[in-house]
Amino acid sequence: MISQKIETLLKVNELKSFTKAAAALSLTQPAVSQHIKQLEEELNIKIFNRTEKELKLTSEGEITIKYAKRMMILYQNLQEAIKNEKKQIKHLTVGVTHSLENNIISSVFAKYCNEKKDLHITIISDTIKNLYSMLKTYEIDLAFIEGKMIDNDFKSILLDTDCLMLAVSNKNPLAKKTIATLSDLKKEKLILRLPNSGTRSLFESHLASNNEVLDSFNVILEVDNISTIKELVQNDFGVSILSKSACSLDLKEKRFKLIPVENLSMVREINIFYHHDFEHQGILTDIARIYYEMQKNNM
Repeated sequence: MISQKIETLLKVNELKSFTKAAAALSLTQPAVSQHIKQLEEELNIKIFNRTEKELKLTSEGEITIKYAKRMMILYQNLQEAIKNEKKQIKHLTVGVTHSLENNIISSVFAKYCNEKKDLHITIISDTIKNLYSMLKTYEIDLAFIEGKMIDNDFKSILLDTDCLMLAVSNKNPLAKKTIATLSDLKKEKLILRLPNSGTRSLFESHLASNNEVLDSFNVILEVDNISTIKELVQNDFGVSILSKSACSLDLKEKRFKLIPVENLSMVREINIFYHHDFEHQGILTDIARIYYEMQKNNM
């Protein structure tokens, strides 16, 4: 169903070469050139600017590639859906942020798959920005994200609320306090998430609301992996700002302490985002039910 011209276009864009694309697709170079020419004539645009060194997309070409990728993903989803229907299996691809990956959400999916023997779930963890892009192109069916996305293409369900707190080792003197101050925080060695993370952005925005900047603090490490950060905090190499939901098991097993920071009320929503045409509303209800049950048991 997908035109070979679309496949050719995507391969040329990927390899930035007509010659390499021809070899990869087992076509002649004139055939590749003809495919691109036909697309340009159909759309009345120029897709590539050809230079001596490389191919560069025009602005219209960038739009064409964006929608060509969507077409390819939707076709692959169609093939997968038909295959699953023959096997009487439902397949769901969900995206979660790195913070939520450390939440009970993975256990929720596992429990749900045990309840529904005909369901298979693929979990992808990434940044909010990348999950938003993947949801746009139907690469994922659901996105579990802290905060909100303002986009009329999507509907959402509020799953929970969460807050960011200061994580300190049991050996740290701050562990004996009920609340830390920004002055306390400035004396500590900070281990933070990367700048593109939602946790980091929320922390910095609350610092700004208190007329503070991150440069005033002693940041010794920036780490993408939350499990690594928790291990470093537990071993007293520094303190961190982490979401409470991502530390529920650690708190239960008393691996380290979480305490609030004065004047930093870092509360955020946990939402499920999905397209208007998402067909399996019952799945959303079931996931929310299991989440609430597991949250209650972890308290």
